[in-house]
Amino acid sequence: MSVTHPAGFVAAGAAVGIKSTGKKDLALVVNQGPRHDSASVFTANRCKANPVLWSEQVVKDGVVKAVVLNSGGANCYTGPEGFQTTHAVAEKVADAVGIGAVDVVVCSTGLIGLTNDRQLLLDGVGAVHARLSPDGGPDAAEAIMTTDSVAKQVVVQRDGWSIGGMAKGAGMLAPQLATMLVVLTTDAVVPAPQLDTALRASTRVSFDRLDSDGCMSTNDTVTVLASGASGVTPTAEEFTAALSEACTDLARQLLADAEGASHEIAITTINAASEDDAVEVGRSVARSNLFKAAVFGNDPNWGRVLASIGTTSAAFDPADLDVAMNDVWVCRQSTPAADPTTVDLTPRHVTVTIDLKVGAASATVWTNDLTHAYVHENSAYSS
Repeated sequence: MSVTHPAGFVAAGAAVGIKSTGKKDLALVVNQGPRHDSASVFTANRCKANPVLWSEQVVKDGVVKAVVLNSGGANCYTGPEGFQTTHAVAEKVADAVGIGAVDVVVCSTGLIGLTNDRQLLLDGVGAVHARLSPDGGPDAAEAIMTTDSVAKQVVVQRDGWSIGGMAKGAGMLAPQLATMLVVLTTDAVVPAPQLDTALRASTRVSFDRLDSDGCMSTNDTVTVLASGASGVTPTAEEFTAALSEACTDLARQLLADAEGASHEIAITTINAASEDDAVEVGRSVARSNLFKAAVFGNDPNWGRVLASIGTTSAAFDPADLDVAMNDVWVCRQSTPAADPTTVDLTPRHVTVTIDLKVGAASATVWTNDLTHAYVHENSAYSS
């Protein structure tokens, strides 16, 4: 599975001493070509980590030949020394692979304000480079984990070509994007401009619809690399559909591993005046701590859904809203309908359907419940 499933890619992951636990903490993915097309999207947070600042410049020409990722420290707000560390790591990867540093995307994840040991990283690059293999995808996926309990990987197979991917993220999940590092690979022939269009379309309906806790990270990076090794050129529509499938799969894996969550919640808004309205309504409900706490307690409190809808600028009649929870319409025309006690919220997967009755647009936003475990995990994260 993972990033080395498509032809033309090698990867590795190793423990190089960044994490005190001794677990894998440095990953490297290399595109061996023959093509090196690429596209990336980054966090919309104005407070950006040094690797994001570096990589935003790297990707401008649509050529990326390697991605190096470390866990155990975000290298964010670590001053000029931190940026110099990012640059030095890119140079080290470039020397090892035989490319230019301007073609190396650098990603980091972990605690903000923590200075990464530069020498450990530089020595580590040599260690992971020595382990590069067409079977190294799973090790790379493991090396980027922080509070993740499992590695996230995906493969989407098409006729003669494929997409592979890996992701990390278990908290601070909110657009745009989420506290995630994602590397996607494909052996299809896809020029960089088409990759960029496809990636933005795919993230819009996947990672950007994932809203676990409303907190936006400083290090988010999603990069797609195309080797062209299959020799197959899919249509733009075919490739975008496959990439969207891969991104959605990874997004759902991130949601399933959200820190301490006991419920995965899909909030679908239907019959909205526009897709933007549908997303705004779903996101408002997803960010309601009252609603999320109710789901944690298996309480189908639809009043908290209506209260959240009312904070949006979406078009709707406040006196004519319908809400279903796990397919039971507990609210019709903004009044009580089915008996809430008939709603079983004990299963992990919960659906909420909101009918605005003003148009034909729809959208789904994914979130999770607010649990004691989430509070504990994030109260003790830095210690």
